[in-house]
Amino acid sequence: MSDTTTAGTVTKVANVIIPVRDQDRALEFYCGTLGLDKRVDQPFGGGYRWVEVAPAGAETPIALCPPPEGVEAGGRDTGIALSSGDVDACHARLKAAGVDVDAEVSRMGGPVPPMFWFRDPEGNTLMVVEED
Repeated sequence: MSDTTTAGTVTKVANVIIPVRDQDRALEFYCGTLGLDKRVDQPFGGGYRWVEVAPAGAETPIALCPPPEGVEAGGRDTGIALSSGDVDACHARLKAAGVDVDAEVSRMGGPVPPMFWFRDPEGNTLMVVEED
């Protein structure tokens, strides 16, 4: 086993990135509909904009950034799982808000928590799992 305090090692996940075409629409969805907090919204080099959102108290934010040149945004399975204390209520709230959510909460049993998938306005897929 190596010493994880060695200089140059990775110490945490800094952020996760979802490439989006329309950052304003993404902000409205992620903050307005999902209820995440906007943490950063800053211009940077060449007319770009760095935007980060996160659940209150979360260490790792989601960056909503334009895709690299020549790469299409949207339609990605992000691999991002958000947590909720009541996955059924979260599913019902998002469905009522018109979000593209799975028809029902998935319950696989065992160590797998109840969960559902949803798609943002650009077709990127995220998951919500029930926290213990």
